[in-house]
Amino acid sequence: LDLQLNQKVQSIVQLQLNLNEKLKKKVENLATLQSKILDEELIRWKREQQLAGNGTKFISNLDNIQEWCESLAEIIWITRQHIKEGERLKQKLALTPQGMTDILPNLGIQITQLLSSLVTSTFIIEKQPPQVMKTNTRFTSTVRLLVGGKLNVHMNPPQVKVTINSEAQANALLKNDKVGKGEASGEILNNTGIMEYHQATRQLSVSFRNMQLKKIKRAEKKGTESVMDEKFSLLFTSQFSIGGGELVFQVWTLSLPVVVIVHGNQEPHAWATVTWDNAFAEAGRVPFAVPDKVPWGQVAEALNMKFHHATGRHLTEENLKFLAEKAFRTQQIGGDFTQLPLSWSQFCKEPLPERAFTFWEWFYAVMKLTREHLKGPWVDGLIMGFVRKRHAEEMLSACATGTFLLRFSDSELGGVTIAWLGGETSEVFMLQPFTNKDFTIRSLADRISDLHHLVYLYPDRCKTQAFSKYYTPFTENQATTHNGYVKPVLVTHIPGMSNLSPSSLGSYPATPQTMFQPQSPDTVTSEAGGSYHSVLEL
Repeated sequence: LDLQLNQKVQSIVQLQLNLNEKLKKKVENLATLQSKILDEELIRWKREQQLAGNGTKFISNLDNIQEWCESLAEIIWITRQHIKEGERLKQKLALTPQGMTDILPNLGIQITQLLSSLVTSTFIIEKQPPQVMKTNTRFTSTVRLLVGGKLNVHMNPPQVKVTINSEAQANALLKNDKVGKGEASGEILNNTGIMEYHQATRQLSVSFRNMQLKKIKRAEKKGTESVMDEKFSLLFTSQFSIGGGELVFQVWTLSLPVVVIVHGNQEPHAWATVTWDNAFAEAGRVPFAVPDKVPWGQVAEALNMKFHHATGRHLTEENLKFLAEKAFRTQQIGGDFTQLPLSWSQFCKEPLPERAFTFWEWFYAVMKLTREHLKGPWVDGLIMGFVRKRHAEEMLSACATGTFLLRFSDSELGGVTIAWLGGETSEVFMLQPFTNKDFTIRSLADRISDLHHLVYLYPDRCKTQAFSKYYTPFTENQATTHNGYVKPVLVTHIPGMSNLSPSSLGSYPATPQTMFQPQSPDTVTSEAGGSYHSVLEL
């Protein structure tokens, strides 16, 4: 009988050892799988979300990642219960031989750490707040807990609170892995919300739809630093329990870097800071460190991405070479700049030669003008844009009289000029640049239509064929407006050049000359004042 009992005991002990080994192997496999999901897939999703801030096409697979995380959470929770049950049986039977290491307590700690890491890592920002944030302006953001539904967190919906942190505070938070009790770097209105469970999508999330940054506390500036160089981050925090209060979690997540502005004229430089950070941030960095110098090839990729997102068409290799020459302040036509490092200072701090603005300010103004007023012609390839004045002159000199092209002005921020070959001596002329204000009065296509000495779009395309679909329809019988007045038509005219024709003006007579001189290119008064832009035809 003793022999049989001993055999039974040995059999049970062996089964216990086998179970422990299987549990150990399972925990190891779960750790490997979790690392693949969190450290590869979720990190990749976050990086792509950041690049989307620069215009990269972002196809989110967050729902797939949630499914993986939910399945993982379920397996981890069941494995944790198995380990706990194993410990209970071990204590009940008390059959562990002397000298044998009991691995279950350690496995229990490991599986709980896996669960904790999974829960805290899947508290993510699904919709980022705006990265250029203006004070006293409403903004939105959405936070989601990927494993919230599977772990029944929604049974007692947690509250989420939002504060704004400085770069130093974000750095300290990542070092300590704990939310400090220090003061926030600003005041956000409507900064709390309750997470809601959406049955159809199985998503536990909260959308902040009416937040507003009321005030901001800035750090002291060093050297050439400006407020548009300073980065902040929104901190989302929450606390909840699972397993009937068995495990309590304090979770937090930081938004992408945010630049706070108080006035619209700070926006271009703020976007420079954000664009550089989005493009060149490295995984696992100290918040929010970025390299001071980057190879031009990477800068060109970021600019191309940004321009395409804003305007609908990619930059060509020739466009990017032009931008490289401008950024590096060189006349080295056709050189290979790919590996040449461009500094942050060259990008947006140092003014261009003989100019009062930086490379980024010039690029941003051109991009803004194209997005708001020139998108159609740009997408159609009607605007050459990025071409030097001298190169434009050389190109036009070999063409027929009346040939013109459109290039972005080097001297005027956000300006586009018409260069054309004309006159008795076949001279190349440059029209005073049109800017955003001019195009709110009359479109580029209509202005080109007005100027009858412009005949062919470089090299030999009939301008009507190129631009007619953008012309504003005109009818001779103009209806009066609701107040009884006849609406005037503005027509572009260049003094000394006869370009007004009945077809362009309908039934309107010529404008009488007046004594008033225009005060700026945007002033629309008379053709006698020497303005190169618009005149009023009634």
